[in-house]
Amino acid sequence: MSGAVSGPGDTTTSEEVVLHLPDADTTRAFGAALAGVLRPGDLVILTGDLGAGKTTLTQGIGAALNVRGQVASPTFIVAREHPALPREDGTRGPGLVHVDAYRLGGLGELDALDLDSSLEDSVTVVEWGRGLAEALADDRLEIDLQRPRGAPSFDPGAEAEADPGAGTRTVTIRAIGPRWTGVDLRALVSGR
Repeated sequence: MSGAVSGPGDTTTSEEVVLHLPDADTTRAFGAALAGVLRPGDLVILTGDLGAGKTTLTQGIGAALNVRGQVASPTFIVAREHPALPREDGTRGPGLVHVDAYRLGGLGELDALDLDSSLEDSVTVVEWGRGLAEALADDRLEIDLQRPRGAPSFDPGAEAEADPGAGTRTVTIRAIGPRWTGVDLRALVSGR
């Protein structure tokens, strides 16, 4: 479905796609499919409760971009850069900047990270970025991951749930700005 996003002076058109991800492997696979349409300069803002799959999704993006280092929650270091490794053909894709805005107190602290210097050359994924990271780019993907109450976390070591279907995440993707005009996000969903 399509709609308009409105803000102060903003009439940017957005596309919204909803999908359901039953487990961590499917979430990583979706992240890998998403990486196929991402390019340097793209901003992805992830929102969702603890354990909803934000880092798991980012792991899929990082693996498909072929970046160096383990993609893990950057909670204690706030931002982690993962440079691109060479592909089999010798080329390199974009690097990955993975940010956790959970502990940031506002836009000033986000600005202090100096993400602008790497934004053009990398894909930037900001967890807990809603209401904060939108100022980084007019064009962005906003992805909201919702897990049902009582559903298990995707984190290793989390307790297993008796009903395996109860862990299915509902993911809402909003493509904002002209960068996403003509990008078929629905194909990512049907391509799983």
